[in-house]
Amino acid sequence: MKLLFIGSRLYDDINWYVKEKNIESILTESNEEAINLDLPDQVFIVPRGMEGPKQVALMQNVDAIVPLIGIDPPLIDVAYMKEEIEKEYNIPVIAAGIRAVDLTSDKIKTKSFYDEINVVTPTYQILNDPEDLTLDFPVVLKQGHGQGGRNIKIANNISDVKEYFNDFDVALCEKFIEGAEISIEVLSYNGEIIPLSPIYKGETTLEGTHPLNKVKNGPCQIEGLDNNLIQHVAYKIAKNLDSDGIFEMDFMYSRIDNQLYAIEVNTRPNGTRYLTAATCGINSLCELINMAIGEFSIKNILDKMEYNYACEIPVGYFNGKSPKNPAKSFKHNDYVVHGPEAYQRITLKAKSKKNLENLIDELGL
Repeated sequence: MKLLFIGSRLYDDINWYVKEKNIESILTESNEEAINLDLPDQVFIVPRGMEGPKQVALMQNVDAIVPLIGIDPPLIDVAYMKEEIEKEYNIPVIAAGIRAVDLTSDKIKTKSFYDEINVVTPTYQILNDPEDLTLDFPVVLKQGHGQGGRNIKIANNISDVKEYFNDFDVALCEKFIEGAEISIEVLSYNGEIIPLSPIYKGETTLEGTHPLNKVKNGPCQIEGLDNNLIQHVAYKIAKNLDSDGIFEMDFMYSRIDNQLYAIEVNTRPNGTRYLTAATCGINSLCELINMAIGEFSIKNILDKMEYNYACEIPVGYFNGKSPKNPAKSFKHNDYVVHGPEAYQRITLKAKSKKNLENLIDELGL
């Protein structure tokens, strides 16, 4: 089996699994100084865009293509390549299609999509002028495109809104939800859809604290909220997107309203994946490989499913004992360290809450 991987930044997460499966690995990357270029069997440096990877895939006669792209802008190009190469060359591309990317990469289109499929999302309006605001404060101002918390502002008064419009001509304006932030990964391929364990990412704050600066926990355990509901809504969204790959879905739960609100969807590998893997034993990036080699199914996922307690803690620099190889896998580890230096996070797992607390103490966290 020969697979083409697009993008090197995430490759060290799955290199061990590629070797375990005896897969011949070919990788394309546009940056010749990128990390992980020493790991695959072959590497091709290509121009930005999808024409280079497509030509390498055809030249090398690969069995499938697995994009490992963690940012939004290239996703639509990947989707167009997927449509072309699957139709003309019958080579599977394990990624979301054009419609799914179009709907999820634009937050305004995502809102309309939620409305169409009757999924509850915070009340919103498209704001072209601060004076047109009809929602009560506080409100959240966003741009249609963007990731990582960029261009988002919590406005407590009209002055905050006017300040936001100094930089932008239009805004997606939605009601601020006081409550819990939740993420869930959903795997989907050839019509088989399975939501994984919901993850608790902390409480919303008027200061807009980024989730990377919070301690996260898995599985989500919020009084009054059934995780089955989160998984049910996530399944409904994925089913209506009708596409392949990984979906990361963000929700908020208001204890005041006793309501789960859908916020957004990402059709790419995401930062929740380590905590998901620690909690339920399913590594979403490895499942992309399983989709490519014909070993993905709901039955196989359920057979591998674990039930752990897990947490993810920002540490900046981790000076403790290094995890065993493969260092980015929980196969032989109770904890994994990830992220760039000065922004490292550690994700830990245990079979009980008490054991998890002991592990945290043992590592001096």
